[in-house]
Amino acid sequence: QQSGRKYNLFLKRRLRIDKRHQSKDSIFFRDGVRRIDFVLSYVDDLNKEWEKKLERRKEFESNLQKAGLELETEDKKESEDGKIFFVKIHAPWEVLITYAEVLNIKVPIKENDIPSMVENPLDCVLFPLRLPEKVMHPEPDYFTAPFSKDKQELYLIRDESTFFSPSMRNRIVNYILTRCPYGTEEGKKKFGIKRLLNNGTYTAAYPLHDCQYWKKANDPNCDSERYTLYMEWARFLRFYKEQPLDLIRKYYGEKIGIYFAWLGFYTEMLFLAAVVGLICFLYGLFTMDENMSSKEICDPAIGGEIIMCPLCDQECEYWRLNTTCESSQYSHLFDNVATLFFAIFMGIWVTLFLEFWKRRQARLKYEWDLVDFEEEQQQLQLRPEYEAKCTQKKRNPVTQEMEPYLPLTSQAVRFCISGATVLFWVSLIIASMIAVIVYRLAVYAAFASLMENTQTLQPISGLLTPQLATSVTASCLNFVIIMILNFFYERIAIWITDMEIPRTHMEYENRLTMKMFLFQFVNYYSSCFYVAFFKGKFVGYPGAYTYMFNRWRNEECDPAGCLIELTTQLTIVMAGKQIWGNIQEAIVPWICNWWGRRKARNNPENLYSRWEQDHDLQTFGALGLFYEYLEMVIQFGFITLFVASFPLAPLLALMNNILEIRVDSWKLTTQYRRPVAAKAHSIGVWQEILNGMAILSVVTNAFIVAFTSDMIPRLVYYYAYSENEDSPMSGYINNSLSVFLISDFRERNEPKENPENFVICRYRDYRYPPDHERKYLHTMQFWHILAAKLAFIIIMEHVVFIVKFFVAWMIPDVPADVKARIKREKYLTQKILHEYELEKLKERLCQGDKRATEKEFIATEGRVELSRAM
Repeated sequence: QQSGRKYNLFLKRRLRIDKRHQSKDSIFFRDGVRRIDFVLSYVDDLNKEWEKKLERRKEFESNLQKAGLELETEDKKESEDGKIFFVKIHAPWEVLITYAEVLNIKVPIKENDIPSMVENPLDCVLFPLRLPEKVMHPEPDYFTAPFSKDKQELYLIRDESTFFSPSMRNRIVNYILTRCPYGTEEGKKKFGIKRLLNNGTYTAAYPLHDCQYWKKANDPNCDSERYTLYMEWARFLRFYKEQPLDLIRKYYGEKIGIYFAWLGFYTEMLFLAAVVGLICFLYGLFTMDENMSSKEICDPAIGGEIIMCPLCDQECEYWRLNTTCESSQYSHLFDNVATLFFAIFMGIWVTLFLEFWKRRQARLKYEWDLVDFEEEQQQLQLRPEYEAKCTQKKRNPVTQEMEPYLPLTSQAVRFCISGATVLFWVSLIIASMIAVIVYRLAVYAAFASLMENTQTLQPISGLLTPQLATSVTASCLNFVIIMILNFFYERIAIWITDMEIPRTHMEYENRLTMKMFLFQFVNYYSSCFYVAFFKGKFVGYPGAYTYMFNRWRNEECDPAGCLIELTTQLTIVMAGKQIWGNIQEAIVPWICNWWGRRKARNNPENLYSRWEQDHDLQTFGALGLFYEYLEMVIQFGFITLFVASFPLAPLLALMNNILEIRVDSWKLTTQYRRPVAAKAHSIGVWQEILNGMAILSVVTNAFIVAFTSDMIPRLVYYYAYSENEDSPMSGYINNSLSVFLISDFRERNEPKENPENFVICRYRDYRYPPDHERKYLHTMQFWHILAAKLAFIIIMEHVVFIVKFFVAWMIPDVPADVKARIKREKYLTQKILHEYELEKLKERLCQGDKRATEKEFIATEGRVELSRAM
């Protein structure tokens, strides 16, 4: 019986193979001629909704056919698991040319005869980084014009089946799918594939990849562009090669192409910042032994004799300053003169990056035919969800057509709910940050007591101070909280943006972007802002400490400054985010796909078709690029807003981005279904966010240098208070520590034990000693330092802003050669179109067409002459 079942199974498989006569890589209907432009899948589950779903599918597919699309259904018996139906969609020529005109798609009219750009003199040096010409430029450069059905003879139509690229074809079919009706429910007209996917009528809708990524397609009519992208772009071993942007654009569309162009350009510019940051770090490393402050702290005769006041109330003991010897040496790595130079340099670098990106973007707009592109094709048109949910209509003052609209009262209510929700979540982040601060204050005392009283920690006590131990554990806890809050808020942000019912796709993306960025900004940067600008600033002094909630004593900075703690915070959050991001982006989709395909690996090749293979991949959703941009913009904030505290941040970002480009390309090429092609002529609202962060970064870095680092107090001491001409910085540590009489301690502050009977202890501040008439009040040096800090902030900000705006003014947004080429192309395109009209009129005159009057002929000739003159 068992052998009989096996034989029957063999016959069934053999029958299916014979029936298809198709390769697993086939992207055509059964006739081998009509290309599959889109695939819909569904499961025929027999539940209470079954009949309703069946009725919807019948109506929807019937309307698709009425729109001119051709369908071919694969029965569930033909699928690998015997459960899924696949509906293959083909757009014939008539449909393509109709919607190409609707979507204003530009198509070739003549091969570009403008000489190519001037050759780069460094081409011979950069040759190892180049890709083959066929990969970099898969198509010739053409003059293009918007498609018109009435002027088909004008266009370079050599083959109707290949005239529109697969990405154009799937974009056209997706446009039809999003607007195709499927019936009326609850008195409302229902339409669009998105709604059918949400209610489970269909399980997936996607265009097909053209082949398997690891080998070329057997079909000679297939370009195997996916294979080329994998071999030349998506493998990590190609990390040093340039990106094939034209091929990416051709296969995935302009929107994805411009993201990778921006990411590649950002990574190239990071190289300069990383080199300068590394030089600044090496300067700190090589001058570490010359740092007078750490020398004095480490000197047993100076730092060993200075008794510091306890780090917490009652439980902590008095301690000697030289116990922080190693941490003070390491703080010099980031707190030195090079820090100031690097902060100013990064203020100018960020301007250069943004201005040169505008030029690069302008060149791409020209090369990719996006010069006259207004985002009406996908962004400015009404969202199907808006049309479906807005039942009221009013007349459009421009088109004079009736359009759906959302009443003002409804908009106001939705915005109030949305604003309240965003405010609640931002408050939740601030509450969580306060909780982390409370943790720091509560645990700080425990660490201080533990490290002073535990003999086993003595070998590392010099390096791992209570401040550093608290900072590291708090940073790790903060990172975990950040990731948890992110997980929930992403879903909330999408929900409230959907609730607002934005009118257009662009409006939807912009609103979601601002909500998500505001949340991420507060979530990721709040802890860094706390360490940089609040920690150690409101401590008080031993006789009158300040307390949080009248219970926890505020944290003090390390005697060497708070900058090393800011560096620790920045490193943990930034590195942790990048590592976690790469795990989410690469490993999770790979595991999901491996699990989904585990059964199919044992089946014969012909039984696992191209549409089934793609069905088992992950979905690259409409917000896929949104998350990629968000990740990079948050990283951009880390390397600009707080870079004065960590010169190695650009190097860290550079290494991450080299990996990021290959991870993103690998997952897009191998782990995700092919996204629907979409147009975009810029990075959108992200450009404005980057500009805002660039301006804010100048302010934050000026404050970090002034208030977080020890540079200004050292300079004030050097020029105004030093008494040793041979070694101006000697005595700085003693000068920066004030004296406190132990007998002045309050009962809640005084340590339980004082075995060595110390009389005085020192603390970090500029206050008068206990025997002065202005006991424990701020000294004049404190006010001098504060004035110097404020003056430095004003001077640095003005200098950097002046240089920034001058550089931005000097660098034009559009290169001169691109401007000239755009004008030349417009002129030639107009000339070709007018000459075409002239020829058509001549033909009509020759044929005796009375409608082609002599006046019309003269007018057309006049337009040709005018275009030449222009």
